Amino acid sequence: MTDGIGVDIVEICRFKKIKYNLKPSFYKKLFKQNEIDYCLKFKNPYEHFAGKFALKESVKKSINEDIPFSDIEITYSDSKPQVVIFGNHKNKYKFLASLTHDAGVAIGVVISKKLS
Repeated sequence: MTDGIGVDIVEICRFKKIKYNLKPSFYKKLFKQNEIDYCLKFKNPYEHFAGKFALKESVKKSINEDIPFSDIEITYSDSKPQVVIFGNHKNKYKFLASLTHDAGVAIGVVISKKLS
């Protein structure tokens, strides 16, 4: 199933330094509103923001095409991350994604398959 693979690691403190309630515009440039709502429901939302960001970067690396963050959405099904693409790249790829956050970092891995 592999056409591309992307990996990214993000220090959670990068997001912790930019508090959502003080800079919501920063977060709205990177995440869709339902992603923001998802992250904010946790006691430590910044590890979730970092994880979603790492996955979005991994998507971009795996397809090696210019795609804005606003066209990538990370959702969850059965507690597993799912990648949803909008815009010009919609329905062009299928993805497998994995995410972890521990010891101050979030790591995202994405495998992509270009559809015909």
